[in-house]
Amino acid sequence: MIKVIASNAVGELVHDDATIYTCGFGLAGYAEEVAIGIKESFLATGHPRNLTVYHAAGIGNCRDRGIQHFAKEGLLKRIVAGHFGVGGQDINQLIIENRIEAYNLPQGVLTLMPRNIAGKRPGLITKVGLGTFVDPRVEGGKITNKAVEDLVQVVEFDAEEWLYYKAPKVDVAIIRGSIADEDGNLTLHREGILLETISVAQAAKACGGIVIAQVEHIVKAGSLHPKMVKVPGLFVDYLVVAKPENHYQTMGTYFNPAFAGDIKVPVDSIKPLEMDERKIIARRAAMELVSNAAVNLGIGMPEGIAGVAAEEKVDYLMTLTTEAGMIGGIPAGGLDFGHGVNAEAVIEMAYQFDFYDGGGIDVGFLGLAQMDRFGNINVSKFGPKTAGCGGFINITQTAKKVVYCGTFTAGGLKVKVENSKLVIVQEGKNKKFLQDVEQITFSGKYAAKVGQPVLYVTERAVFQLTAAGVELIEVAPGIDIEKDILQHMDFKPIINQVKQMDPAIFQEIWGGLAAIINAHS
Repeated sequence: MIKVIASNAVGELVHDDATIYTCGFGLAGYAEEVAIGIKESFLATGHPRNLTVYHAAGIGNCRDRGIQHFAKEGLLKRIVAGHFGVGGQDINQLIIENRIEAYNLPQGVLTLMPRNIAGKRPGLITKVGLGTFVDPRVEGGKITNKAVEDLVQVVEFDAEEWLYYKAPKVDVAIIRGSIADEDGNLTLHREGILLETISVAQAAKACGGIVIAQVEHIVKAGSLHPKMVKVPGLFVDYLVVAKPENHYQTMGTYFNPAFAGDIKVPVDSIKPLEMDERKIIARRAAMELVSNAAVNLGIGMPEGIAGVAAEEKVDYLMTLTTEAGMIGGIPAGGLDFGHGVNAEAVIEMAYQFDFYDGGGIDVGFLGLAQMDRFGNINVSKFGPKTAGCGGFINITQTAKKVVYCGTFTAGGLKVKVENSKLVIVQEGKNKKFLQDVEQITFSGKYAAKVGQPVLYVTERAVFQLTAAGVELIEVAPGIDIEKDILQHMDFKPIINQVKQMDPAIFQEIWGGLAAIINAHS
């Protein structure tokens, strides 16, 4: 029988030293009510304690929600996660102060792992992560000194190197649905994304563990259409009915019917980007698109490419995807990242990463936070703070082509466009092109070895990765190579025949993207 329990009873079900696998993407799919129950039990009784928590994507709202509820010394012993950037200050402080064992592994690995556990396979073998900080010959994904166990190994099959990620034994699965019936069958119809919910539940059952599911409502047994059920009650042990404030659809939205696919919105309602550095970068990056391309857009600067495509009326020439499982439509940004409107389909996140890892992405557009002389990129660690890699390693290592998008400098950069020329009004205080990055989230050496095309696009310069190193191939009109580029880099790129970036993208009205995409096809 499925038991319906209050959140304050959850703590009694989780034993000390338990390993928890939980779902979430921001606040999407995250059982906030259940997490609060575990925290309050610990604060009141000191139990459960010494927990290990696994989660694939970043969970939280950058402040007081999500994985933040586990950020109590004594409650949390170890965390193995794909991303920490939205987790909140307390969880990051535990990591910075080396008070817990912390590991950062690729989101796709941690998304696929529960499926392997469910089938009682010993772990996951993949090339994803080779040459990056998760490679045990670099850092092994360990981000605190307390993290001493090796969770990643290099193995060899048929004279090829692979990474083996060790699977944990799951004692407790914490999942979320929209509605459950009295038999515990769960729907996800109000969720914007499906995550790895069923796999996490099956993983716990394979390990002899328990499954706790949070829902908004409980309905009569037998009243759900069987094809609406995404997690059968066979896999669920306990149900917790959440308060609305603990069941947000995204980090910033309680519920948007467009994210759930219930309504379609007019594309014309999307406001065009202002003519600034972000738009210049998005336009130049979009020139790398090919017709009928499957595309992934990273968070931040790359999000502008969707706006440019809509403004140029070429969005029909590509299929935008998100690592959370959306295919088609227009991805949302900011606190709604991972979701989108007008999607053609939304699939489980594990299947999306199967598609990504299999080379399904034609062009991946990702952020450029730090780059070095080898073409390495760092988006995961800055100073003492670890944001985490998220799906970045999966996407960038397996896409047929990668385009990194970011401003040339950071910290106060101001530019303007005059007469189709770029003018640097105020230079950024922080360099982004370094001798060596702080952490290798993308390995330029690995990409060069396998022959992957890689571009680095900024508002004033475009670089490409070659077998010989990083080469400057384009500069914006009005830019001086020595004064505006080389003086703000810690290394000198290869310079052969440098072309001018297309002056048309520095005009208020462009209208040239469709012809460029068609010319590539």
